[in-house]
Amino acid sequence: LAIASATRELKDKIVVVKYGGNAMTSPELAQGFCQDVAALQALGIKVVVVHGGGPQISKMLDTVGVETKFEGGMRVSSEKVVEVAEMVLCGSVNKGIVNGICAAGGRAVGLSGRDDNLLQCTKLVGEYDLGFVGKVEVVNTELLYQLLNIGVTPVVSPIGTGMRDESRIAYNVNADVAAGRIAGELKAERVLFLTDIAGVLNKEKELLPKLSIEEVDGLIEDETITGGMIPKVSYATDAVQLGVKGAFITDGRIPHALLNEVLSGMGSGEGGTVITL
Repeated sequence: LAIASATRELKDKIVVVKYGGNAMTSPELAQGFCQDVAALQALGIKVVVVHGGGPQISKMLDTVGVETKFEGGMRVSSEKVVEVAEMVLCGSVNKGIVNGICAAGGRAVGLSGRDDNLLQCTKLVGEYDLGFVGKVEVVNTELLYQLLNIGVTPVVSPIGTGMRDESRIAYNVNADVAAGRIAGELKAERVLFLTDIAGVLNKEKELLPKLSIEEVDGLIEDETITGGMIPKVSYATDAVQLGVKGAFITDGRIPHALLNEVLSGMGSGEGGTVITL
């Protein structure tokens, strides 16, 4: 009954998925993810995939001898680092995902944020100078709607393009940021962040299955949510504030996590945290 209800509720609606971590690097989980996207398409659900690829970028940087460092948990992106990141993300990583979805019977097209000015960026300014790391200012939603309306899943690599006089500059964009922003601009029904953790945990390491934005703020303030989980929940809350009905941080290490969570109405009992207004 839950599956039938979720299918009815989400038919012709948009679901955005941030795909990364173990779910990408394990061949079995990767195949399962691509099958999930194809299955959701067959049920009439419109899916947008935004992928990461940090480990693959690090491996290629080592191979070509380009040094890299991290500040505040984010990669400092020199011009050379972005060049390698673009090559890896928009090349083998993106095309591998697209091919997997098509092989599973779905339809998909690979895009970078530089294609048709999909992700228009300015330089991210913050506590650290991260080089060519972009802040997404504009999303070309028209391109995404056109693909979704003909039954094609856009698979987006988070490499953005500069704006106006800087239009030839490539920016490295955090995949969680890109997914949250795309979901918000599309007014998606759901955004899911597939991660390598069970979800948001309390201080006793117990899963918190549901949180409001206000509760998230309180958990950051009392240091229940710390470290790398802070940006993840921040991107999720940003998406909800932009109009997404629900943001879900869930464990991509569970086989068919995407299909399970979407068709259970988000909250399969397999883990994960739903964030709403």
